[in-house]
Amino acid sequence: MTKLPRRSLLEGLLALGAAGCAPSEAATAASDRPQPRPPTDAWQRVRGEFEVSPAWIHMASFLLASHPRPVREAIEALRRELDDNPAHALDAHEDPAPVREAAAAYMGVRAEEIALTGSTTMGLASLYLGLPLRAGDEVLTTVHDHYATHESLRFAAERTGAKVRKIALYERSSAASATEMARAIEAAIAPATRVVAITWVHSSTGVRTPVRAIAEVVARANHGRAPGDRVVCCVDGVHGFGVEDVTMADLGCDFFSAGCHKWIFGPRGTGVLWGRAELWPMLRPSIPHFGREGYGAWLQGRPAPPTTANMMSPGGFHAFEHRWALPAAFAFHRRIGKARVAARIHALNRQCKEGLQGMRHVTLHTPVDDAISAGLVCFEVAGMTPAAVVERLRERKIVASTTPYATRYARVAPSLLNSEADVEAVLREVRALA
Repeated sequence: MTKLPRRSLLEGLLALGAAGCAPSEAATAASDRPQPRPPTDAWQRVRGEFEVSPAWIHMASFLLASHPRPVREAIEALRRELDDNPAHALDAHEDPAPVREAAAAYMGVRAEEIALTGSTTMGLASLYLGLPLRAGDEVLTTVHDHYATHESLRFAAERTGAKVRKIALYERSSAASATEMARAIEAAIAPATRVVAITWVHSSTGVRTPVRAIAEVVARANHGRAPGDRVVCCVDGVHGFGVEDVTMADLGCDFFSAGCHKWIFGPRGTGVLWGRAELWPMLRPSIPHFGREGYGAWLQGRPAPPTTANMMSPGGFHAFEHRWALPAAFAFHRRIGKARVAARIHALNRQCKEGLQGMRHVTLHTPVDDAISAGLVCFEVAGMTPAAVVERLRERKIVASTTPYATRYARVAPSLLNSEADVEAVLREVRALA
């Protein structure tokens, strides 16, 4: 595996912390030693790792990330290696272990529990089409989930005869609560339910669901059920992945799919699908993989072995320089510190939500509470369509977006590329729309 570039402006952040961010409770518990005060330009140095245009305020980086310098350099080094001697490069990087190990270290799991995909959508489709659903089984999901989840579930139901049922977790997104959402799932689980399919952070409203509480609801529902009748808890995690300081054990779900080219700032066209080790054998791959397990069995004329996570990594030829460079993105986050990343993103989003909440002509649809939100802020401006709001902001060199749902809102997403001044500029321009 090509070594990651050693030169980094971020190395000082790990020791010094990040400007304006108090340490998390977990970080404080880990060490009682006083922390040196960070330099005031620490987060500007993070921003300097990206080549996004300085002429714009980028509030839609969650859609498709700019590559930070270490990721760009890793991709370029691998591209040169492939161009110089493609067959040799394939042989040298054939083993996916370094990529899986980097993802596993970030997620707090074992490498053998991770499949490599090209996106959240690919992971969700592989997962839901691979589940052993039967006619009469029920898949429980929500009305808030994205097209990728709903369509993947529809495809799976059409092939198996299972039924998909959608429920609401809350009536008003800005007033959603963890208790309300967990109770909605608990009340909806029926004897025929085999899958609970949820999204960690709704891109439609910015609501962050209580995955841990919902996973516990699912676990209670499984008490007394036969193994073949158990309910699995599956999560589209992309808009919490790279924002929240948690591991898969913290979430407690059974399967988790996320793209790595959004909040993780990973190479475009990369993603991961994690699952509990004991659950992978229940899945049926839909795309042949090129790993030793299945390919070796085929060469020897033997039946395919029980499914492993690696066997759920689609085979074929990919943008290899991007996949092989993925460890650089996880290393970038870990150098800064997951707790610092989470604290910074939440602080900027809190500033944005509190500012919008105080405007009479604005309706905020994202909860202000950090526990029920993450990095997305959705809102409406009285008398204007969301598209018109986004266009007016674009005229002021602010990149925002509209939510791609039947009910649309304007949406901004303060991230590590932004500063407090950027958030104030957004608030100022929205205030001027009155």
